[in-house]
Amino acid sequence: FDAGYAAALGKSLIVLHGAEHQHALKEVDAAALAVAQDPSQVVAILTYILSGDLPA
Repeated sequence: FDAGYAAALGKSLIVLHGAEHQHALKEVDAAALAVAQDPSQVVAILTYILSGDLPA
């Protein structure tokens, strides 16, 4: 699976999924740099990574 391949290559992952999939994806989440439940959280994570600015 793509997440496992990326993790094996040492690539950072940002995982996006709803709460209903939290248990099923626990191993993927453990390998991730960050886990988000909605797209706005992904935007905030990427903003922080790229600029160092924390969301208000």
